[in-house]
Amino acid sequence: MSLIIETKDVNLYYGDFHALKGISMEMQPNTVTAFIGPSGCGKSTYLRLFNRMNDLIDAVKITGTINIDGKNVYEKGVDIVELRRKVGMVFQKPNPFPKTIFENIAYGLRVNGVGDKHFIEDRVERSLKQAALWEEVKDKLKKSAFELSGGQQQRLCIARALAIEPTILLMDEPASALDPISTSKIEELIHELKKNYTILIVTHNMQQAARVSDATAFFYLGNLVEFGTTKDIFTHPNDIKTQNYITGRFG
Repeated sequence: MSLIIETKDVNLYYGDFHALKGISMEMQPNTVTAFIGPSGCGKSTYLRLFNRMNDLIDAVKITGTINIDGKNVYEKGVDIVELRRKVGMVFQKPNPFPKTIFENIAYGLRVNGVGDKHFIEDRVERSLKQAALWEEVKDKLKKSAFELSGGQQQRLCIARALAIEPTILLMDEPASALDPISTSKIEELIHELKKNYTILIVTHNMQQAARVSDATAFFYLGNLVEFGTTKDIFTHPNDIKTQNYITGRFG
């Protein structure tokens, strides 16, 4: 069972720039929540709170609480390595390691101290099956990951994230660099994965948000303008800004 995720009055500053303004939201287990809004409105910054990726940027200040299963992940003493094992991430552009397909998946297990050869082989196969890639690569496991197409590389990166058994999967525009057929495969995959994971996805593609998500949050200029079921956001938005954005009047 995946975990409830919530933020309470979260503010984030890059130096003097107030990038996120009092964001409070709760995301349910085994659902897909889409973050939509124009570029630079805080979607990706918010997404990166949950595995503390913003910690890597200088002069970042965060206030408020970010809870996963009732625990504030920004408290002192939180094991960030353990947090990132629980909260996997897939980036906008496929970023496979310069290794074989097999070692791309096995790497995270080895780093986490797993040495059992059979266990690693089983987990690699299972992760590739979960990412709907096994049938395409099962005879090429010793080949370089760079020999795969862009869409296959992105599914490999998803498999890599799944191998260490996270409970939450963060996806930052995972299909924006892909062609329509690969995009469709990623969307089908997201639909399957939510049975076992809680997924948060940033997307610029309105149709994609409507297709893959259960809930949608609309961000604008660092504010959370509106958050609700995807059906409500797309058919009966409460705020005129939301309506204008999803109908293409701005953004």
